[in-house]
Amino acid sequence: MDADLRSIQQARDLLRAAAAAQHAFKTAEQATVDRIVAAMCEAGAAAAERLGRLAHEETGFGRPESKTQKNLFATRTLAERMQGMKTAGIVRKNDAGTIWEVATPMGVVAALVPSTNPTSTAMYKAIIAAKARCGIVMSPHPRATACTAEALRVVAEAAYSAGAPEGLFGCMTEVSLHGTNALLEDERTDVILATGGGAMVRAAYSKGKPAYGVGSGNVPAYVDRSATVEKAAADLLTGTAFDWGTLCSTERSVVADAPIRARLLDALRQHGAHVCTADEAEKLRQIITPGGVFNVGIVGQSPARIAQMAGFAVSEGTKALVAEVTEVGPAEPLSMETLSPILSFYAADGWEAGCERCITILEFGGIGHTLAVHAQSERVIEQFALKKPSMRIVVNTVAALGSVGMTTDLFPAMTLGPGTVGGSITSDNISPLHLLNIKRVAFETAPLNTAQGGPAPQASAPSPAGAPAGDGSWMDTIEARLRDRAGNAPVQPRAATSSADPAPTASTLPLPDGEIASLIRRFRK
Repeated sequence: MDADLRSIQQARDLLRAAAAAQHAFKTAEQATVDRIVAAMCEAGAAAAERLGRLAHEETGFGRPESKTQKNLFATRTLAERMQGMKTAGIVRKNDAGTIWEVATPMGVVAALVPSTNPTSTAMYKAIIAAKARCGIVMSPHPRATACTAEALRVVAEAAYSAGAPEGLFGCMTEVSLHGTNALLEDERTDVILATGGGAMVRAAYSKGKPAYGVGSGNVPAYVDRSATVEKAAADLLTGTAFDWGTLCSTERSVVADAPIRARLLDALRQHGAHVCTADEAEKLRQIITPGGVFNVGIVGQSPARIAQMAGFAVSEGTKALVAEVTEVGPAEPLSMETLSPILSFYAADGWEAGCERCITILEFGGIGHTLAVHAQSERVIEQFALKKPSMRIVVNTVAALGSVGMTTDLFPAMTLGPGTVGGSITSDNISPLHLLNIKRVAFETAPLNTAQGGPAPQASAPSPAGAPAGDGSWMDTIEARLRDRAGNAPVQPRAATSSADPAPTASTLPLPDGEIASLIRRFRK
């Protein structure tokens, strides 16, 4: 209980400091914001390798060199892609100058940080919060508290040295469920940014706050008969071996078009995969869900280590364990997201069958997140784009890295929205723009009164769609409507009218009574 109370108090203290600092920072000009963000990115990139080692040592997940790459991606690449992004003051005016958009920060962000990508996610979230002039307080995973706190310290100290107000960034080190709930529920928290498992995301959305939540991936990769098979195999293994599968966007399943099944398996072997025997596949099933419960001990472990745990041996240089399977669902552990370099392998005859198999995999776990397509047929790519319940469809690239924006032009992000099909409010890669409210200044374009306070001239009123400019009288508008209804056929010329002319009646005009009556009432006014 004492630990819970300390955690709750720390959450409140950090939020109090962040709210006060954000109040001072929310009026910062763009040049000040960009100077602070540049300092944060530079400091984070300089510490990328050290922080990668810390994350690996504390969590035991993944590969230090992959974590270094993620840290560089979350700082240096992020900085490059944010160049010129406006997040302060008037950020846009429409072509006519009648709408101005003014960026205002959402306030204080409560951020949940996963253990699988602790340092890269911490720096990324702090940087996009600063770019949006928001404060941020993080609750790290208990398994990654020290490295998450250190990653935030690195970028926060750089920000303070560059002029950010002290207290703008906070990280809980007394982590408990009660403390995290206090962080999410506090009145000073304005928006929640949650990255992690499904339970964490559901908890974030239950707090009655605006929230961005993202969950599991379980990404299928379809390899069509039109694909460049050797490149597809290399891409699949690059993704699976990257940080030993700890990214939620990592390839989890391969769906091979039947005519290229054997070629693809051979190519996977040549690029470093171990294709399991039926007996080895069964042994993998036993260690994925021993006793029906997912085994977190396999998360982020090497193929050699996982094989050893399962009771067979593969070489240390193996990039993935590939197991051929036919079923999807709870009864097939190999079809679930394992956050490890285990790759299930399905065969399907034709892209239509491959499409259905991919949908089944996504619906089992990871709907809305990411799907990869390896194909040269534009028709196949188009059909996958139209029919898949996935918000990111990456083509002929590494799914793990393409979806986050490392090998594609998607915004570089460590938080990927799966859309409403995946239980999230957004389908985007989260950027600083998601932490902004946009205020709009709208100038009059259809005046109802003159500057002197009298009725506005009718010529100022907007004409019906397709109507030519006229003298502004009610008859011009009615004639335009007649043209519309007659398919733009010419209307008989009318004699000049004067103010003494009687107003038209519904019986004198070839339009439905209701429409004519409405027009006449409008222009009589």
